[in-house]
Amino acid sequence: MARIRVLVVDDHRVFAESLAAALAAEPDVDVAAAGSGPAALRCLDRGAAEGRRFDVLLVDADLGAVPAAPAAVPSGPEGEPAVDGISLVAGVRKAMPAVRAVVLAERDDARRAALALQAGASGWVAKDCSLQRLLAVVRGVLRDETHLPPALLTGVLRELTAARKHRTESERLVESLTPREREVLRCMVAGLGRKAVAERLFLSPHTVRTHMQNVLGKLGVHSTLAAVALARRAGVGPAPLPELAGDVVERGGQPA
Repeated sequence: MARIRVLVVDDHRVFAESLAAALAAEPDVDVAAAGSGPAALRCLDRGAAEGRRFDVLLVDADLGAVPAAPAAVPSGPEGEPAVDGISLVAGVRKAMPAVRAVVLAERDDARRAALALQAGASGWVAKDCSLQRLLAVVRGVLRDETHLPPALLTGVLRELTAARKHRTESERLVESLTPREREVLRCMVAGLGRKAVAERLFLSPHTVRTHMQNVLGKLGVHSTLAAVALARRAGVGPAPLPELAGDVVERGGQPA
């Protein structure tokens, strides 16, 4: 009998351990639990190194959630930076495409469910669903099925359609740029400031400033961060950055 390896990721220890124990009672399921995003990544890496790769990731939708009026930056149980559930799904799906991810949520949320699917999740399931339902989802995603609660389907489709429309508009704006302006935009996406872009493209800082201003104008935005966000929606990736450790990084605001 082929065994299914499942990793439960939830920073609520009682829930994670209870769910792991329930799943482990199944004759064909092996389960491990992690209490944070970084811990989950270590577990996944260790499993891959030992030739015991995980098949399914069950991730808390509210993993690493910031409490109300936090006194400090949230962190995991070992003082690690918190990683939210959807970001964890995106990172794992990019690094380990064979791993299927299912998001476990305490409440229905069409917008966040759509974001989870866009990040690469194969399902969005209520935390209080039956064990039989969860096992059906786990086995289903391994057959490349996508699972959503019926009540969320219309809302999720609406969100995905709106996101696609927004992306299409972003793509249209990016296409209005000249080839050189697109090069500059890719450098901006890579986090380079004006001086670094000038050195990379063999242009004067004044010329780069003009190109950056033209990019902002054509994209209809007022800051580098907004231009980068629009570029990412349009699928524009960063310029490759070989040996650029000393470059100046511009984090936001108007091109200096």
